Amino acid sequence: MPNDIFLRKVYFFLKPILPKKVRLYLRRKHISWKRSSYADIWPIDPQTKRPPNGWTGWPEGKQFALVLTHDVETEVGQEKCIPLANLEESLGFRSSFNFIAEQYKISHDCQAYLKGKGFEIGLHGIIHNGNPFKSRRIFEKQAAKINRYLKEWNASGFRCPSMYHNLEWIGELDVEYDSSTFDTDPFEPQPDGMGTIFPFWVQGRSGDRGYLELPYTLPQDHTLFMVMEEKTIDIWKRKLDWIAEKGGMALLISHPDYMNFSHGMPTPEEYPSQFYEEFLQYVKTEYDGQYWHVLPRDLARYWSENHKDMIQGEKQAACTVKLPVVIPKRHKLRVAMLSYSFYDVDARVTRYAEALVRRGDHVDVIALGQPGQPAYSLTNGVHVFRIQRRKRNEKGKVAFLSRILRFFFNSSRFLDRKHRRTPYDLIHVHSVPDFEVFAAWLPKLNGAKIILDIHDIVPEFYAAKFKTGKNSFLYKMLVLIEKMSVAFSDHVIISNHLWAKTLHRSVNEGKCSVFINYPDPLIFFKRPPKKTSGKFIMMYPGTLNWHQGLDIAIEAFAKIKDWAPDAEFHIYGQGESKEFLVRLALDLGLKDRVIFHDMIPKEQIAEVMANADLGVVPKRNDSFGGEAFST
Repeated sequence: MPNDIFLRKVYFFLKPILPKKVRLYLRRKHISWKRSSYADIWPIDPQTKRPPNGWTGWPEGKQFALVLTHDVETEVGQEKCIPLANLEESLGFRSSFNFIAEQYKISHDCQAYLKGKGFEIGLHGIIHNGNPFKSRRIFEKQAAKINRYLKEWNASGFRCPSMYHNLEWIGELDVEYDSSTFDTDPFEPQPDGMGTIFPFWVQGRSGDRGYLELPYTLPQDHTLFMVMEEKTIDIWKRKLDWIAEKGGMALLISHPDYMNFSHGMPTPEEYPSQFYEEFLQYVKTEYDGQYWHVLPRDLARYWSENHKDMIQGEKQAACTVKLPVVIPKRHKLRVAMLSYSFYDVDARVTRYAEALVRRGDHVDVIALGQPGQPAYSLTNGVHVFRIQRRKRNEKGKVAFLSRILRFFFNSSRFLDRKHRRTPYDLIHVHSVPDFEVFAAWLPKLNGAKIILDIHDIVPEFYAAKFKTGKNSFLYKMLVLIEKMSVAFSDHVIISNHLWAKTLHRSVNEGKCSVFINYPDPLIFFKRPPKKTSGKFIMMYPGTLNWHQGLDIAIEAFAKIKDWAPDAEFHIYGQGESKEFLVRLALDLGLKDRVIFHDMIPKEQIAEVMANADLGVVPKRNDSFGGEAFST
């Protein structure tokens, strides 16, 4: 709608010099004219209902989240904060009040009162007029002030006036969360909705920590009652019901400036505070016990504490979830991932692949398959090709190497064929083995970029696996192959900082990045156990290899089995040590006490972990296991 965009730009350009009544009149006319055109996306955009990949719900099994926030735009609004807070407190609610630092004289007594009552204080910019993201110079000047006020107020969150946003730049602020966006609101000056009714993580640049983005999902009170002149809260109710049904986050922005707390007639620039009270009563009565009522600060900290994998994992994408960031349009990538692993249980590969798919890229994964799995499946938007079956029963070096070489040749042929049909932009190769990068020789010749992602550092891995020293021929050959593989790659990723130091024998720091393999916080978070037996459950989930030290754990369990008769040790996974471990448990009289389970998808293992009383990660302290970072 070019004319609409032009008129919107003209209006917000002139807004600072227009009288308030004129601004309100123009907005009313504009929205009245355009409202029917947006009926398919406002107040409800059906496309925003999709939860994040791997979403497992809100804490304590709540149906949806409820977040209440207020933007205080004037000194009059500041005077109404305490009556508004008292109203919420009387009904059992708490909210965040966002003040503009230099628009009016800040009442520290008001802020102290709110904090003392358990409310949150946030920052709503420096002044209300203008777009701080209009230029880099303007933003940097305001960012210094924003960070100073955040520190002075001990505030965790930011919301930009007029809902302007640049999520990449906001990452440079000292915030735990931002709330300058919305799921859908075509009437805002920057009307690009985030397309979701869920929070999402925005990763900072250059490995910075990042922050949680909280889009508002209920229409603003000013839009409904001041501009559209609605006389009921029916739209709030309808949107809340829809969000509750979809299990999303109901985040509301209201303004004490426009609320009338007296019993007299509201002015033309006010609406009855009873509208807001009626909304809170509706939530309380219609959804009693079904909503997780949380301050935005506490939601951000919950996300940070329980979704650490998403936060760290978004360095390769996010989440987590790395939903819309305001950046120039880019070419959508065609990406192939080669992995000598089972995609469905390889959390590191799935995180990469799904993050790329979420931002709009095409991803093919070429991997191993287990008996009974289809050769091809579309999993959360990722095209998974299982080109070779594998059982983890290799008895020695020859069997191990032969299967890896077979995958190397099979994946090379498969990749060549796919690349000839539709060329790839990027080939992401997951090691072990590191020489798998050479399977991408044809795409490399045609200009595709190659990433070598080292999950396990190969020379140390095999030295520990086959019990050879660093002076052995095998170890030296593996170091040589590592150097050649690194040289062939355009960039290298390593999974922890200790191994990055070791890898400097083959790569300089500028060509290597460290992405730690944290668990997915949308899958792995604290949840109530559902255990019905009185057993004390110890568990280990993962690969069953020598360096994991599970034989040590089983022998230790044998020593305390009589002292703890109700204890059981559950082991989930596959690996070449499984047969030995099963036999060891039998020999130690632990047949019914040490229980072996096959690998199960990560979504299911998270449920299993919730019922465990103790997690066991033994790790043999050799040249590999002593530095491996276990998830």
